[in-house]
Amino acid sequence: MNVVATAIPDVLIIEPKVFGDSRGFFLESFNARELQAQAGIAAPFVQDNHSRSQRGVLRGLHYQLSNPQGKLVRVVQGEVLDVSVDIRRSSPTFGHWVAVALSAENQRQLWVPPGFAHGFVVLSDTADFLYKTTEYYNPAAERCIRWDDPELAIDWQLQAPPLLSAKDREGKSLRDAELFA
Repeated sequence: MNVVATAIPDVLIIEPKVFGDSRGFFLESFNARELQAQAGIAAPFVQDNHSRSQRGVLRGLHYQLSNPQGKLVRVVQGEVLDVSVDIRRSSPTFGHWVAVALSAENQRQLWVPPGFAHGFVVLSDTADFLYKTTEYYNPAAERCIRWDDPELAIDWQLQAPPLLSAKDREGKSLRDAELFA
């Protein structure tokens, strides 16, 4: 695998080795030993999730205040713009964000460590988004920061207003949200 740094050192792009020929391709989508050796990620993964969304759906910015989840995310069909926001007040990159295009074509993965808010918007007609988490989903601990918080000023590359869940429409501003120390 190839590990690519982002503007926030804790957020990493993981590029698996892809072996392809006229029949198709093969890749290891997860190898705990290699992930630890190449990227320094040793957290145990406890849950796999899969969502399918249509063009313009924006999910996020989500995080769990207790039981914070690290996420290893990827797209197996379609394309998304994936966004990670550092919400650790003590971090030198607090309030900074990174956006990475993930697609079935580029086969990139993104490591989003605990302490980050996470979201994505679908850029293709549909997208299948898969992710592993280091903690179980805890609805009582889930929080949401507004996708359009002017303090964050995230460029979602939107062509039209996004399709949002009720929960995402009611997200808090970064300034008013409960965050990590």
